[in-house]
Amino acid sequence: MLVNIISAKCEGITALEVDVEVDMVNGIGIHLVGLADIAVKESLLRTMTALQSMGYRIPGRKIVINLAPADLHKSGSGYDVAIALGILAVSGQVELPLLGKYMIMGELGLDGTVREIRGALPIADLAIQLKLAGCILPERSAMEAYEFDALPIFGVRTLEDIIRILSGKDDCGELIVNGPGNRQKVAEEETETDRSIMDFEDICGQYQAKRGVEIACAGGHNVLLIGPPGIGKSSIANAMVKILPPMTREESIQTSKIWSVAGKDWKHKGLMKTRPFRAPHYTSSPASIIGGGGDNIVPGEISLAHNGIFFADEFCEAPKKMLEILRGPMEDRKVTISRLRSRIEYPSNFMLVAATNPCPCGYYGEGDRCTCSPGKRDAYLAKLSGPLMDRIDLQIWMHSLPPGSLIAGQKAESSAVIARRVKAAREIQQKRFAGEGITTNSEMNLKQIRKFCLLNESCRTYLEKMMENVGFSARACTRLIKLARTIADLDQSTDIQRKHLTEAISYRFLDKHLTDL
Repeated sequence: MLVNIISAKCEGITALEVDVEVDMVNGIGIHLVGLADIAVKESLLRTMTALQSMGYRIPGRKIVINLAPADLHKSGSGYDVAIALGILAVSGQVELPLLGKYMIMGELGLDGTVREIRGALPIADLAIQLKLAGCILPERSAMEAYEFDALPIFGVRTLEDIIRILSGKDDCGELIVNGPGNRQKVAEEETETDRSIMDFEDICGQYQAKRGVEIACAGGHNVLLIGPPGIGKSSIANAMVKILPPMTREESIQTSKIWSVAGKDWKHKGLMKTRPFRAPHYTSSPASIIGGGGDNIVPGEISLAHNGIFFADEFCEAPKKMLEILRGPMEDRKVTISRLRSRIEYPSNFMLVAATNPCPCGYYGEGDRCTCSPGKRDAYLAKLSGPLMDRIDLQIWMHSLPPGSLIAGQKAESSAVIARRVKAAREIQQKRFAGEGITTNSEMNLKQIRKFCLLNESCRTYLEKMMENVGFSARACTRLIKLARTIADLDQSTDIQRKHLTEAISYRFLDKHLTDL
């Protein structure tokens, strides 16, 4: 008797169907085939122990377990439950008439409990595409997909819960996490945005920096903050999360899938609501930033920051290799990781927010506090290569505030007020780029720039003159135009005007020599 259970494997943020075939014939032993890694092979001992602890017997015949397709590498512990159900069904210990109609994944504990797995969202999405009767996942993993309403998502705690569902004898509606009752209950339990996120009204002064990051958020542009220690660079970067517009459902699903595959937890149940903010230490390895691993390639920090912010503090202290690996993803908005037997592509459409001191001692530009020689200062910022700086649209120099302004505590604009202006600018861009496959000005290619960023004669002459005087590269020039388009959107202006170009150019001061400042 041959039994087939439908499971899945994640490749990137896409799930592929895996059929767990179990057959029992004359002979002795249990054999697992189908290009499985060590974690999958260890599942046999876990499964047998769990079944015995639950009172089931291990058949004294030859059991062959095949994970098909056989040429697809299988990894992880998510096939435990499927293997256990196959053994029970093929040996006739339980009747499971609905076994082949559900997507089933889960790790099995020695006492029969079902533990969470990675990649629940892509797996549930695959079940929808295959038009199955439902998807059975560990309870905590199932909660990631509770907002999917195309099919029932069952959240189970034990193997017995799954047997109840597949027997078809009992009403298991209480196990459906996306059922009307459970959805309402989860919605009531959810809390508001994390209060630990800084608000702009709590940051004194720094109006130019606030204006710059507002423009960056409005158009999805990369930004570099330069200033002495303790000036508020990290606070401003953290506060940017509050002024970014909410994610669309498509963005939320894609970002949540990346976090699901990576095994990361987010504070809310269901899809991610808040745009991600990732701030790895500057000593992080290239693999942790880009993503990697052996046969099981996991997403890195730049993919976890997809549709959000990647904050790189102490930018000039980071190893040169780590800085340069950001160049490709910043331009392509995706990262491709290749290994001997696998090649995975992850989305990485992030806003880079970098922060650095202007020199080794940190106080260049702050009166006579700097102790560095001109050579040391030039060498410090020279770590940022020309191709990398071309990809950073806004360069903002922040200075220390007068002591009186800090003590007075003058009230500033709140994040909510700034967020409304950013949202209005993003709505203009959404209408502009309808059917173009992009959502922000920073994503425009050359063809779209020619279509949506027309310059009048005065603006063209002015830009040509600045290119000659400053020596902007072709990439820097196109990014200036995109930045000017965003500034115009914030002004609710249909056309790009000279003042918009002037402000955009003012954020490119590092294209000049520091000695000219």
